[in-house]
Formats: sequence, C-alpha cells, structure tokens
Amino acid sequence: MKETEILGVFIGKTKDIGAGLASAIDKRRVAQRLWLWRQGMGGDEQGDRRFHGGPERALHHYPAEHYAYWRARYPHLDWQAPNFGENLSSRGLTEEQVCIGDLFRWGDALLQVSQPRSPCYRLARRWGLGELPQLLQDTGRCGWFYRIRKPGFVCAESRFERIHCSHPELSVAQALRDFFHSPQERAGLQRLADCPALSPRWREHAARRLASNQLEDWSARLGGPPAQGLNS
Repeated sequence: MKETEILGVFIGKTKDIGAGLASAIDKRRVAQRLWLWRQGMGGDEQGDRRFHGGPERALHHYPAEHYAYWRARYPHLDWQAPNFGENLSSRGLTEEQVCIGDLFRWGDALLQVSQPRSPCYRLARRWGLGELPQLLQDTGRCGWFYRIRKPGFVCAESRFERIHCSHPELSVAQALRDFFHSPQERAGLQRLADCPALSPRWREHAARRLASNQLEDWSARLGGPPAQGLNS
C-alpha cells in the first residue's frame, strides 16, 4: 500500500459562531508533539459533546484529496485543511481505502477506525452555505473518526501506518452508502448492525431501522435551528 503522508495536525478551542452556537471547528495547525488520549488530542475542544468528541469520535481524519472538489464547487472560498474541522489531514487514504475497524499506528499511539463522520449544520454556519452538510453526505466526502486503542505522543512527522484490517467488506465509503444513500436497504443495514468494530451509535441506528422499517429524521442534524444569512 502507498505510504500515507500526514500533511497537518490541528486542534481547536470552542468559540461562539453565532445564533448562540458554540463550536471548535476553527482549528489551528500545531507543529509540536501532542499527547493523544482516549478522548482526543491534548488541547482540542468540542462545542457540543453530545454529538462531537468522546471515545468513539476522538480524532477526525479528512482526506486532503477532497479539497480539489470543494475548490471547484465553491471557487470564491479558499478551501484547505482544516476547513472541515479535521484533526488530521493526509494524502494517500480516502473513504474507499479505509475500513471500519482498521487499526493504525501513529507515533506511540494505536488508532482504530470507528465510524464515518455525520455532517451537521455547524459546517453550514461556519461557511454560510446552508446546503453544505447535505452535500458532504450526498457525495460521501465526510472523512472518518477513530477511537484510541493505545494513548501516546504523536506529531505530523510521526509515521502513520495501517497494521491490521479486520473488516475489508465494510469500507468507510460502504458504510456511508449503507447508512445515508440506501438507508432502508436491509442488507446494508444488517452489514452495519453486525459489525462489532462500528461505533455503538451507528449500530443502534441500523438495528432500529431494521426493527421499525422507519428512518430517523435528519433535519435537525443537517439544518439545525433557524438562522439568517445562509444560502439555500
């Protein structure tokens, strides 16, 4: 496999982004070595810990390859990492190449892929683009999260390598297709529900859909509370 190139490591502090919302999506590049623990990187914060951060979403990885698409789509904006609030930017890995449960060694730490990112309305607030969360979801350019299996010191210069793949049948891209693009197709839901490495929240949603034959409402996550000044 082609070696993964780490292009940047980023952390953020919580601040007001308007309409009474707090977010740490505006992250800054850090060059020094950081301690990566089970809740995330030292110094990194989350605006709403009900839906961001925690052991199953300790670190967000976003492929730098996607920024060419966003620059073409919105040429008036200067798209570059970490515009999507990522902690880790790289070249050489995408959603199609990474699988749920993959184990990576980064510096002294061990990371395991836990789930894709579920885009939310805070991205729309940050960029003034009301359609942005839905577009991320529709295109599958979401990135993914890690749980931390072994804490340790990490930095941009630390080697980043995959050391084990336990669920090659369930790439991050496939999980996104099963969960968002064919959200009531039973074979895909069963694939999600049966994967022990997938985060409990995603497995529970899949199992609930299988049991009820109903799809949960995504409007609050994608649209958020009413706000002024967003493009439709």
